[in-house]
Amino acid sequence: MLLAEEREALAEAGRRLAARGLVIGTSGNLSARRGDLVALTPTGAVISELSAAQLTVISLQDGAIAEGELEPTSEVPMHLAIYRATGAGAVAHTHAATSTAIGLVCEEIPLIHYAMLSLGGALRVAPYATYGTEQLAGHVVAALQYRQAALLRNHGSIALGSSVAKAVDNLELAEWCAETYARALSISAALHGPLDGPGAVAPRELTQKEQEDVINVALATGYGTTKKITP
Repeated sequence: MLLAEEREALAEAGRRLAARGLVIGTSGNLSARRGDLVALTPTGAVISELSAAQLTVISLQDGAIAEGELEPTSEVPMHLAIYRATGAGAVAHTHAATSTAIGLVCEEIPLIHYAMLSLGGALRVAPYATYGTEQLAGHVVAALQYRQAALLRNHGSIALGSSVAKAVDNLELAEWCAETYARALSISAALHGPLDGPGAVAPRELTQKEQEDVINVALATGYGTTKKITP
């Protein structure tokens, strides 16, 4: 079976995302790349119920079917465009509720938490285009420039990573950022009135200096990596 390891990881990722409430039914799609081949979830399938054998493998070059019996996701153009533009090893796309909601009313999620630095900074919202089109693929690639995740207006969210697990981690972090930002907007409105009012308080963003300090400390301490205790 081509890309057996990647297909197993994608099947597990579908179950993980469903358990966290980030995919419902057939919404969303996942993929993983190795060399010139890409494994993708099939169109119309319930992602949480897929087996590795049900995933389809296609050519990165022209999208031709290399192995599989089911038509791949309708978002093939978007997945292939991301792989061609980046060094990603995997892509995860869902219609997660809060990310989708934020994409309806905002142009971006500003850098409100230092964890967003691992995604590259503020999360952009890609302009709307019909699903499965080259136009949408282009919008998403632009929104992902120097980023590990982005939102899609009237659609959902997307993330990439060096592995399937990392892409899912990034997608979950993007949804957490969306939830945090949505709550901050709601609390601010309740306490201080509408954001366009005289007493408005917008969610605070990290300054450039604060961002640089976080990066320096993270590099010095190996933040985010598991380390054994040394005597």
